[in-house]
Amino acid sequence: MAPITPKHYDYLVIGGGSGGVASSRRAASYGAKTLLIEGGHIGGTCVNVGCVPKKVMWYASEVAKTITEAREYGFDVDPKLAKTFNWEYFKPKRDAYVERLNGIYERNLEKEGVELLYGWAKFNEDGLVEVAKRDGTSETFTADNILIATGGKPIPPSIPGAEHIIDSNGFFKLEKQPKRVAVVGAGYIGVEFSGFFHGLGSETHLIIRGDTFLRKFDESIQTTLTDYYTKIGVNVHKKTQVKSVEKLADGALKLTFDTGSTLEVDSVIWTVGRHSYLGLGLEHVGVKVTDRGLIVVDEYQETTAKNIFSLGDVTGEVELTPVAIAAGRKLSNRLFGPEQFKDQKQDYTNVPSAVFSHPEAGSIGLSEADAVEKYGKDNLKIYKSKFTPMYYAMLEHKSPVSYKLICAGPEEKVVGLHLVGDASSEILQGFGVAIKMGATKADFDSVVAIHPTSAEELVTLR
Repeated sequence: MAPITPKHYDYLVIGGGSGGVASSRRAASYGAKTLLIEGGHIGGTCVNVGCVPKKVMWYASEVAKTITEAREYGFDVDPKLAKTFNWEYFKPKRDAYVERLNGIYERNLEKEGVELLYGWAKFNEDGLVEVAKRDGTSETFTADNILIATGGKPIPPSIPGAEHIIDSNGFFKLEKQPKRVAVVGAGYIGVEFSGFFHGLGSETHLIIRGDTFLRKFDESIQTTLTDYYTKIGVNVHKKTQVKSVEKLADGALKLTFDTGSTLEVDSVIWTVGRHSYLGLGLEHVGVKVTDRGLIVVDEYQETTAKNIFSLGDVTGEVELTPVAIAAGRKLSNRLFGPEQFKDQKQDYTNVPSAVFSHPEAGSIGLSEADAVEKYGKDNLKIYKSKFTPMYYAMLEHKSPVSYKLICAGPEEKVVGLHLVGDASSEILQGFGVAIKMGATKADFDSVVAIHPTSAEELVTLR
């Protein structure tokens, strides 16, 4: 019997997350014969166990907050109703929404002419893409151009009792709301999880190694949110690490800390770091990987192997969904689009990002510490504002706002903007456009304020 000739494509994409889907659809729109391979659920981390279901949980927590505040605005609503969140009702509803999105993704791929294959891909010893399909069979493929966009996954804990801990993916499988929960990790995932757990009525503990969380963000964001979380009742365990977890006879989990103290909770969620999703046989095609397990790429997403590209979390380049989408589209524009796109590449500077904490935080550009290092302290002008939003004038409880604008040089070019406060993510999007365009403080000042809003403070800073 003659050997089966592998099916050939113009473009083969490994990984059906945000970057892979966007790049494959754009390639197909130019007429490229495109195959997209996904081992799990289409949409990747963001749609299934990340941005989307996490934001839905954040919204639920915000509703609970509004219920607690309604009486002070004249509504006959018992604040205790905020503690009656029905997890068993809400989880399947949230999951159904994600499932609908999976279907939308599949239909959009079909409309664009992208072939979708569910299975796990790797490069075999002959350099072919071999896919272990869901039906138990395997198939091999070749392509003129290959994109690796396999994303990342949570780093599992390596401590005694790790089998009793769930990661950020496992959180979305919880069938019941834990009455007591410990969230381990000082990054944005841990901060967001602990924020909505607390808002929905769980006794919440956040375990961090330093004095503040969100250490990659500007100091103003770190201190404002760490202090506020502590104030509203999130139990922030500073300078603390979990040494072991033990399951007790009653089903509770006992955490032992490096400080010698212990804590009993119902669930432990580990949010300490993520790493790339590899195991792809890259050594068979000459794709270089860093010591941290990230695929090495140049500014055009090219790996060390000819006609093999990579983008998204697996490369470590600004690990945000919209960044992977933008990079994926630009790559396909360059590979398959008109001549005007032949030099197109993704710019990773001044990328806005948000943390869906309580309240939200938003950031673009350099932190104050990074700006000092780059420009020198004497070449910077820092504008700050802290105030209570008008919404809270009617309330006994107040939520903070902290804004910081970092300007460099005699022209006072805006090189950093850092926000804490309600609707920070929405406010930042528009200001992000201005900063990306090179706005100066004078440009901000020239805009008439919208009153009364929190955002108006950004164009009236003195």
